[in-house]
Amino acid sequence: MGEAPAAFDLEVRLFAVLRERAGADSVTVVGVPVGTSTADLKARVQEQVPALGDLAFASVVVGDEYAAVDRVVEPTDMVAILPPVSGGAPGSTLEDGVFELSPEPIDPGALQARVASPRCGAIVLFTGTTREVNRGQEVSRLDYEAFEAMAGPEMRRIFDACLTAHGPSTTEARGDGVDRTLRMLCVHRTGVVGVGEPSVVIAVASPHRDAAFLAARYLIDTLKERLPVWKKEVYSAGHHWIGDRS
Repeated sequence: MGEAPAAFDLEVRLFAVLRERAGADSVTVVGVPVGTSTADLKARVQEQVPALGDLAFASVVVGDEYAAVDRVVEPTDMVAILPPVSGGAPGSTLEDGVFELSPEPIDPGALQARVASPRCGAIVLFTGTTREVNRGQEVSRLDYEAFEAMAGPEMRRIFDACLTAHGPSTTEARGDGVDRTLRMLCVHRTGVVGVGEPSVVIAVASPHRDAAFLAARYLIDTLKERLPVWKKEVYSAGHHWIGDRS
């Protein structure tokens, strides 16, 4: 039997501003030593493709999960490097949380109607829209890009964390008998979004308003931090990827 190779080549996918800088959807990292961590891999990519700039704020994803900096990469891993985001599969029921990516305009009223239930006395609807001025420049449009294979599983984890923090399990923990059932729906645009159009809508219904407000706030705040969706602001002269810190 021959000895195991001491190094291997690994394809690394790129998204949003990183893809734009590299001029390609992926880069093949040559001669990755066995035992290389994700942090070391990121350094090798930066060295191999200087046009990517400083990757200190970029995240490494293995499969469909963010990877720890000391996670060792394997030859069979599906790896991606993600720029900072701007801002299981999706749940099949609203009580689990439903997430959708939409290339078409979003109707907030239709989403509110989807979460409505005779059991729920409160519905909180958050709508994020494209503003006409940002960074001191007039915005022509937003271009949204998503890492679709990861977006659903990551939103599933966000829904699960929201249920733990603000859902029915907190009723049992507090022992107060308050019904904290949550019906959660989140839809995020992809593609071109014009000024004034909704880019993300979150609808949460609950028997009582406190749980609905807390859950909606948690979802939008956490989504902006973790969901692999990026937006490019397009101006009359030039553009800027929101969240780019390199």
